[in-house]
Amino acid sequence: MRPIKRPAQIGAATVEFAFVLVIMLLIMAGMVEFGRTFWYADALTKATRDGARVISSWPAATLSSQGLGAARTITKDSANAANVSPPLANGNVLVQCLNEAFNSVACADGTAPANVRVSIDGFTVNLGEWFPFIGSDGLISFGGIQLGPHTTMRYMN
Repeated sequence: MRPIKRPAQIGAATVEFAFVLVIMLLIMAGMVEFGRTFWYADALTKATRDGARVISSWPAATLSSQGLGAARTITKDSANAANVSPPLANGNVLVQCLNEAFNSVACADGTAPANVRVSIDGFTVNLGEWFPFIGSDGLISFGGIQLGPHTTMRYMN
């Protein structure tokens, strides 16, 4: 009985699949990481909207003594409810009173501003936090992406 002659390219499909699999996994990891960044940006934007909504209808009599703190807390709690990482702190939330030209003015009890703005400052998303990208010399660091959403509303009270 003669031995069966096998083709010279046996196993080539397995090798090709291994190359394609590595590339596809890197693409999937990138999609997840950028999707997470967009998720955080959306959550932070919604949080600023919640804080601006609170401060825009706060009574002018206690605007600076209670309203600014309440807007900061609502914004921070709303963002942290969406599980942003690192968690948002009160120091990241900036609440401003604005005049008709949208210039910042001092918030004072008893004085109604024309507009209010709630913004998030100093929040960075690190790419590669969930799925690290690995190069030939170890982990590849892409650095952080600064997110700084804000919402401006007319003061309604």
